Amino acid sequence: MASTAYPQSRGRLAHAATADEPLVRRWTGRTSILDPYKPYLHRRWAERCTVACRLFEELRERGYLGGERVVKKYVQRLREAFPHDDPSRKNPFTRDVTSWITRRPDRLDDEQAQQLKKIFAHCPELDRTVEHVRAFAELMNNRQGRQLGQWIEHVPADELPALHTFVNGLGQDVDAVVAGLSLRYSSGAVVGHNKIKMLKRQMFGRANFDLFRKRVLLAAGGRS
Repeated sequence: MASTAYPQSRGRLAHAATADEPLVRRWTGRTSILDPYKPYLHRRWAERCTVACRLFEELRERGYLGGERVVKKYVQRLREAFPHDDPSRKNPFTRDVTSWITRRPDRLDDEQAQQLKKIFAHCPELDRTVEHVRAFAELMNNRQGRQLGQWIEHVPADELPALHTFVNGLGQDVDAVVAGLSLRYSSGAVVGHNKIKMLKRQMFGRANFDLFRKRVLLAAGGRS
């Protein structure tokens, strides 16, 4: 029986005719929605892209319709069979860190969570900023506007000038902000489809008021 030691696994991968050959005996037996995308995963793994969530997004861009859990399980198998010896791990890209911060913590895999923890350790200001922003997002998503005052009281305790500016802006019309964070009503759809504003911007400096009036009446379904 062939040994499954890592050095031999690497040897089989290096001398294989295709990327799938070293895995075909071990991980076949039934078809999977992931099968057409495995060669791409193997190529990206060889390029040292080992983050399951990122690979999942790349597969979705290529037409993959399966779930993220399937990709994570397969990536874990790759990690066990062909681990990367990478003592000098590259720093993550800014767009990756931004994605981890704006994502719910339970949507991060272990590797992403660990990298984010290290980043926060090196930058306590970012850690505190993220904590405040996530707390505000909870108020907004759960319509807990009545708790806005408590949130505002906590922010000045940290030296975060950008958030201080934001809080000062909220204080100029705090009642309206509380209502916006509490009620299910929204004027977003109206503002986004305001035909009069659109017509005004289209015709500003181009035509006189008479033509503007006619276009407004036509848009409203009336007659000139």
